[in-house]
Amino acid sequence: MTVRELRLIGDPVLRTPCRPVTAFDAGLAALVTDLVDTVALPGRAGLAANQIGVSLAAFSYDVQGARGYVVNPRLVATDGEYDGEEACLSVPGVSAMRLRAAYARVEGVDALGRPIVVEGTGELARCLQHETDHLRGELYIDALTGERRRTALRQLREAGAR
Repeated sequence: MTVRELRLIGDPVLRTPCRPVTAFDAGLAALVTDLVDTVALPGRAGLAANQIGVSLAAFSYDVQGARGYVVNPRLVATDGEYDGEEACLSVPGVSAMRLRAAYARVEGVDALGRPIVVEGTGELARCLQHETDHLRGELYIDALTGERRRTALRQLREAGAR
C-alpha cells in the first residue's frame, strides 16, 4: 500500500489543469494504485491526481460504499440541487456550505483504456463534481460567494496561523 503525500493550497500543481492520460502503461497502473490507496484512509472521499503532485487527469473516490477511480473523466450530466458542507484534503481546516448538483454522471476510462461510467446522487455526486473541478485546476472555495466565501477565507487564514 502506497499512501502519497498531499499537496496543499498554494502549490501551483493544484491550479494547473491536468493533462489527459495518453499512456496506459505501468506508470498509470501505479498512479491508480496510489490514488486508491491514498483515498482509502478514514475520512477521505475523493482524491485527484494533482493533489498528490501528478498533473494527469485521474481521480479516485470512496463515498457511501462506492469505491473506484476514473481516468480522463468528463462530467457529462448533472441535475437538481444539493446544498451541504464541503471540504478538501488540499485545503485543511476549512469547510463551507457549497451548492452542487444533486446528481452527477462522469464518463471516462479505466487503467486499460476501457470506457467506464460513474454516477451518483448526494455525497457521491458532490465528490464527482469536486474531483473533476480539481482536474481543471479549480478548488471548491473558488466558487463560493458572499458570506460563505468570507467564512471560508477566514477559516483558511486561521488554519494557516496554527
